[in-house]
Amino acid sequence: MSQAPITIFDTTLRDGEQAPGFSMNEAGKLKMARALAALKVDVIEAGFAAASPGDARAIERIASEIEGPRICSLARASAGDIDAAAAALKPAARKRIHVFLGTSPIHREFKLKMSPAEILTAIADMVAHARSHCEDVEFSAEDAIRTEPGFLVEALSTAAAAGATTLNVPDTVGYATPEEVFELFRMLGKKVTRNEDVIFSAHCHNDLGLAVANSLAAIRGGARQVECTVNGIGERAGNAALEDIVMAIRTRRDATGVTTAIHTPAIMEASRTLSRITSTHPPRNKAVVGANAFAHEAGIHQHGMLMNRETYEIMKPEDVGLPASSLVLGKHSGKHALAARAAELGFTLEGDALSRAFADFKQVADEVGTVDTARLAALLSRADGQTDEELWTLSRVEIRAPLASNADPVARVELNHPRRGRVTDIAAAPGAMDAAFLAVSHIIGIEANVETIDMQYIAAEAEEAGSKAQLADVLIEMTVSSSGESFTGRARNRDILPACVSAYIDALCNASAVARHRARTGSTHPAASGVAAE
Repeated sequence: MSQAPITIFDTTLRDGEQAPGFSMNEAGKLKMARALAALKVDVIEAGFAAASPGDARAIERIASEIEGPRICSLARASAGDIDAAAAALKPAARKRIHVFLGTSPIHREFKLKMSPAEILTAIADMVAHARSHCEDVEFSAEDAIRTEPGFLVEALSTAAAAGATTLNVPDTVGYATPEEVFELFRMLGKKVTRNEDVIFSAHCHNDLGLAVANSLAAIRGGARQVECTVNGIGERAGNAALEDIVMAIRTRRDATGVTTAIHTPAIMEASRTLSRITSTHPPRNKAVVGANAFAHEAGIHQHGMLMNRETYEIMKPEDVGLPASSLVLGKHSGKHALAARAAELGFTLEGDALSRAFADFKQVADEVGTVDTARLAALLSRADGQTDEELWTLSRVEIRAPLASNADPVARVELNHPRRGRVTDIAAAPGAMDAAFLAVSHIIGIEANVETIDMQYIAAEAEEAGSKAQLADVLIEMTVSSSGESFTGRARNRDILPACVSAYIDALCNASAVARHRARTGSTHPAASGVAAE
């Protein structure tokens, strides 16, 4: 039995971008559009041409340079907006104009101050005007969920008669439940007058946390397009997350009976591209793309994963663009995970040796939380009587500000090493932190590029009784220049600069530990089992 195709209409660059904290400039929009094209979304809503000259320019560049998806611009139900959208979309090989107008009583009375008859006239006139510019026209009945069902049928039928090819039914304020959405779309499918090739679309907001569930309910009710955003960004609590909808459809084909054209291995890169552009990362527990989506720390779960990863995972990380699942070694981990990770690093732990190493591991985990590759390698080296421990630590960092305005800051960094003692280096770079990172790379001998820095302030008990101190908790992701591999590092300090430098040191130590493991074992990957460990 063939599965019905669902059109994925991405509005990251319009509805997502207009939310506070997610604004993008022209270059950022173009970069994100390329990621969306690689993801093979069907439609990219590139912006709102009439909103600003900058948005119009961004739409025009995307229309000129992006191939594959249909390029769309939003427009209010006014001739000026529609003409602006048409002008910006002119270079696109495949284009769509998206016209919207509020239809609910509260929108008619308080925002638009229009009667139902005036609303219907505006829909007919403006959809027809959009159709004079473009064969593909979408009409959205803003706040459709709170519109009287009879009037909604009339409004959508009017839009279809005027030439709309897609009829969008937005839950503008995230008010509906899945049962209500299913029944509404089923009713609209029966009562709206339209040609067979005119499809219904769902656009759901997440104010009650139901956007994805409502979008899937709309599909069950007959919708053949869903509007969504990468990482679920959007007005207020956001939109339905593209990655959640796509992977729900893919994972539960038996329940949905539909399919998409999305290239799912590009999901993670699209998510990370958006995070870099907006400097906002999804929550760790975010479905599909969150840092914990394929990570396991509990000992029982890790044991199950080592036996068969389907015991605790319903999706393969490779399907969304991750190389493997991650067994995070922390205080909740068990002996099975420790022994497996030790074996990957070239250490054999059995019997009493495993028990002793596990006791030492638990002590370290209680102190630092996550035991990363470098710390684990150091712990196992000491237990095995080896002398290749390579844990560098920060002793001191100083920044010298230049007197001349065009001179770079200079960083002096002093690191401690268990065998080499104190080592110092001085480096200059356009930024103070870059200079400190460069000096660290000189000392450790690994060149790397920092991709992201995630920082939080946390309250901690200070040494003085009863006093509180704010600690900077920093997580750095960097890429080794020679191999292109990514590693992370974490550190805490009262001051931002030492915290960032220490996190960078931690990431380089992890990279160094993996390199030593490969040299010792001849392995080409630190996680031969297919389940990676941090």
